[in-house]
Amino acid sequence: MPTPDISARLAPPPPYTPAYPIRTDRLELRPIRADDDFEAIYAYRSLPEVCRYLYTGPYEEDELRADLAIKATRATLRDSGDFLSLAVVVRESGQVIGDVSFALTHAQHRQGTIGYVFHPDHGGHGYATEAGRALLKLGFEDLRLHRIQAELDGRNTASARLLERLGMRREGHLRENEFLDGEWADEVVYAMLAREWRER
Repeated sequence: MPTPDISARLAPPPPYTPAYPIRTDRLELRPIRADDDFEAIYAYRSLPEVCRYLYTGPYEEDELRADLAIKATRATLRDSGDFLSLAVVVRESGQVIGDVSFALTHAQHRQGTIGYVFHPDHGGHGYATEAGRALLKLGFEDLRLHRIQAELDGRNTASARLLERLGMRREGHLRENEFLDGEWADEVVYAMLAREWRER
């Protein structure tokens, strides 16, 4: 009897476009609109304190416009390496307060990665946790992924606390793995498995 090819069953069927907007209790996650969202995103992506632990920024206006033009096209997952770039909107006010990303890092092995950046003026309200939970739900329930991870600068304790609130587990600490802002920095990896998501 031939061995069944389980990879087709395990991998999410590309292409996949979420039913936008993705709604939570207080938020909507939707594709970035390059022109409409520019001012709101520039307001925080241009801040040194926001970009301190990121791989990009602080942005100049022309740099961000070019970046958003690309991100605005990232609304469908077709293959490994594809990612979604979504604006985070407060439903009550319609205000963009951050942006999040979801990458399908490996379709066959059902692996994904999440990322997030928020305006500091909107911290302390649980918005990042709510948006992060929506990304995990997308990955585990809609895409049927097996594992989702997040990587962060080891100095970014606020981001680590967020991932722990989401129930993600600290899996790795890579010493001096990145050269950022003129110095070597550690990288920390958090992750969650599908069965851990179901247990929560």
